[in-house]
Amino acid sequence: MVAFLIIMLFLFLALGFPIYITLMLASMLALLIYSDISPMIAVQRAFGGIDKFVLMSLPFFILGANAMDVGGLSTRIIKWARAMVGHLRGGLAMTVQTSAMMFGALSGSSPATVVAIGRILYPELIRQGYGKHFASGLVIQSGSVSLLIPPSITIILYATSTNTSVGALFMAGLGAGVFFGLVVLLYVYLYAIKNGLRREVRASFKEMLQATKEAAWSLMVPLIIVGGISFGIFTPTEAAGISAVYAILVGMFVYKEITWKKLYELCLSSAKTTAQVMILIAASATFGWVLTVGQVPQKMAVFLSETFATQFTFLLFLNVALLIIGMFLDSTIALVVIAPLILPTALQLGIDPIHLGIIMVLNLAIGTFTPPFGLNIFVSNSVTGLQLRELLPGLMAFIAVSLLALAIVTYVPQISLFLPDLIY
Repeated sequence: MVAFLIIMLFLFLALGFPIYITLMLASMLALLIYSDISPMIAVQRAFGGIDKFVLMSLPFFILGANAMDVGGLSTRIIKWARAMVGHLRGGLAMTVQTSAMMFGALSGSSPATVVAIGRILYPELIRQGYGKHFASGLVIQSGSVSLLIPPSITIILYATSTNTSVGALFMAGLGAGVFFGLVVLLYVYLYAIKNGLRREVRASFKEMLQATKEAAWSLMVPLIIVGGISFGIFTPTEAAGISAVYAILVGMFVYKEITWKKLYELCLSSAKTTAQVMILIAASATFGWVLTVGQVPQKMAVFLSETFATQFTFLLFLNVALLIIGMFLDSTIALVVIAPLILPTALQLGIDPIHLGIIMVLNLAIGTFTPPFGLNIFVSNSVTGLQLRELLPGLMAFIAVSLLALAIVTYVPQISLFLPDLIY
């Protein structure tokens, strides 16, 4: 049954079926042909996959992210980041990465980060002599940090799949995300020195103050989400609702960029996105359950424990496997299907499930800009206008830097676990 299930999965994907139809159809056919289990059980499993309290936060985070984009919060973040770091060596490139880290805290969406930041800063990077290879690679990878910085939908999905604390994962993602961003910033600085890129004029104290004042309402969003969860003021679900309402009110009455018509449109768009994510989670839950019926998790646990007897070798294998998977599959399906399969072996080897989650998310974050099917590569075309062969030289450098950060995060668990251990 399992072999048939996997063959059907890749066949339907090759035929261009939507992922949720691929997962459900492969699962239903496997049950109908190889078991006497009623297909209605599969439907019940699909419903059970989304009948979880933690998933209540998803529509609010999606709504909040859309409100922040439409309401002008993101553009003010970019102006603030430029005022803070623009005068450093490679300051404009540093502005891209710093903005991406802040924007990740606003949207949690990797492609949205690439488009929002690239649309504004990519043309200026070219004008200032950064070169199209470096500039495109920087913009494309910048969105990947959004998968780590809370509120991350990817982290929420991992928490749902493994019954792990969302709050602890958010704190771990914050630590790993900041570290990942700092590694990229270091590379940017060294690149700027090597290529003799000029500094921008330092913003005056008055200009910094003005940029901070304009962005203050935007900067409050990550403080509300991270601070509120960290200090136990509210749960991740409550934080999602509060941040969404806050973003709408700021966009409508402070920045005055959200009209009643735009509010209706962003609510409609958020509902569509939520439906897409939820149906994918439901289909993945059914697919995972069929794998369990076929005893795949048990067999996988035995195979992994016999083949990889130490944490080092297991994590090395996991990184290589996830990097390959991330090149071809969406991070959502990779997480909800793979995480439950490898969790038992990881626990047996003494790997913290919080640390495991961050390793998985970081791997899949790198997959968003890894050829041939990294999503950020495709969405960047509207920003850069470059084809894949033109993007490869710049991407390879940032992939190498990201792999270095991944190796450090993998084998230095405290980068991820410091904040959760401190708070929880």
